[in-house]
Amino acid sequence: MNDKDLMEGLLLTEKGVCDLYMHGSIESTPGNVRQTFSKALNESLCIQDTIYEQMSKKGWYSAKQVEQQQIDQVKQKFSAQG
Repeated sequence: MNDKDLMEGLLLTEKGVCDLYMHGSIESTPGNVRQTFSKALNESLCIQDTIYEQMSKKGWYSAKQVEQQQIDQVKQKFSAQG
């Protein structure tokens, strides 16, 4: 297993963790439990961002630039549904 594979695995795992914490934040009733999940979510999002940045620096993960026209089309689509 090479470094790229390890980083991809870490990023995928961290994304899963974020998903779990997000659902915990949404579904929890007591305020202190919700706060704990929210704090963990924010920390995990920071970790995810750090992993992404490191992968991006090495050219292992790149974000696709989207044209403004595509953004406007998506905005229009969802504003029409509301």
